[in-house]
Order: sequence, then C-alpha cells, then structure tokens
Amino acid sequence: MKMTETPQPGDFVLLWSPQHKLFLRLQPELEPGRRFSTHLGDLELGELLRTPYGGRVRTHLGHEFVVLRATLVDFLLHGIERRTQIIYPKDSGYVVLKLGLGAGRRALEVGTGSGALTAVLAQAVAPTGRVYSYEREARFLEIARRNLERLGLLSVVELKLKDAEGGVDEREVDAAFIDSREPWRCFPAVYEALRGGAPLGLLVPTTNQAAQALAELERAGFVDVEMLEILVRFYKPVPERLRPQDVMTGHTGYLIFARKALARP
Repeated sequence: MKMTETPQPGDFVLLWSPQHKLFLRLQPELEPGRRFSTHLGDLELGELLRTPYGGRVRTHLGHEFVVLRATLVDFLLHGIERRTQIIYPKDSGYVVLKLGLGAGRRALEVGTGSGALTAVLAQAVAPTGRVYSYEREARFLEIARRNLERLGLLSVVELKLKDAEGGVDEREVDAAFIDSREPWRCFPAVYEALRGGAPLGLLVPTTNQAAQALAELERAGFVDVEMLEILVRFYKPVPERLRPQDVMTGHTGYLIFARKALARP
C-alpha cells in the first residue's frame, strides 16, 4: 500500500481554512518548536512535516487548517517576488497551449520581468526543453533568477541580460513570446529565431499598442493573426447564495498570436 505523502523541508504548502489561505515555504532546516504566527493563532511548523497532504493541523487557539500542496498558480498569486506587472495564470495557461509547448520544446521569451511567465514556460518544456529569456534590466533579471531558483526551474532557463531588439542568439526555436512596450521592435529578431510556421505570442495592455502590433506583424512576415482578451469571473462557492464575486479584474492585457510564414522564393 502506498503511504500518504507528507510535506518535506523546502516544499511550498498552502494552509486552507474557511476564513483564510496561507502560503508558505517550509525552510530546509526546521528547528524543533519553531512556530508560524497567523491571525488565527500559532502553528508548530514541525507538525506540518508529520501531517499528510489533505490532513489537518490546529493553531494554539484551536483554529483548523487543511494542509495542501501548493501549485505553480499558488506561487504566482501569493509567493512570487516581483517589481513588475506579471502575466496572470488566466493568460499564461492559454499562452502555453497556443504556443504548442511541451517537454523538449525550445521557447524564446522577450521581456523576462519578474519571471512569472518564464516559470510557466519552463514548467511546460521541462525537463528536456529550454527557455531562452531576454531582459534589458539587470534588477528584474535577478528577481526572476531568485523566483526560478525557489521553484527549482532555473536549470531549464537561460536568462540573458540583453536587448532583443538588436538580435537574439538562438535559431530554429519552436515558439516565442514578447512582453514589451513596443513588441514590434523585436519582430525582425524573433522572426529570424523562429522555425518556419512556428507560433509567436504577444501581450499588450492598450488598444493603440495592439493596433500598431497588428499592422507590423503582417509587414514582418507573420500570418494567421489572432487577437483576444481573456476575462475570468469567480463565483462565491456557497450553495445557499451562489453568485458572482463582488470584485472582478476587468482587464489585464490583449493577447495576440501569429505564425511565421517563410519568405516567397
């Protein structure tokens, strides 16, 4: 019989209660008796190592938490270190599908930022694929590096402090994504890096940026252009009063996708 799995030092865990969610990483070395303070009371962290996922722990005030395995989405929403706007899971999940990413694929990213999308791309192509991520700001690149290290994904990523407008090092990559203020400035370099027919994705926050990007894509040799916006509405999961949440994120960005067409002979 398979034993129930328990959290291990270094794991990210989610502690759930009807009143609150707590996201934390168990330190590699937990000292006996070390405690974690919450507004519902203190938890003895060593007890988490003895509690199976799905099990329950109590604070010293008697409040109960369920121990859950944290996912990448939990990290992006609750645990990521960031100094830039991130691409949210509602958008990044669709990006992975549209770019056709999977284990062994090679993806190019322009605009690392805090590394949120970088982590999603890396998880998609791991363990044998590669993500080549370009960023102009050294301070952002270091934040992304720390986030990827915490997630154990840095081995799949090559972080490059370089302006991709001047060209990129890779060729014959399977897909590319650009997250920058003027993505069309990178179209020539990205076009050269992509395999024939390979997909390109962009995210821009405003309609005037989107219009400029659409006009430049055709001139740059891309076809099969698609533009969309993803809106997600959460519901209050209470059977007696099931209805939408009071607050909804109305807009994050416009997603644009296209594919590289080879030049006419």
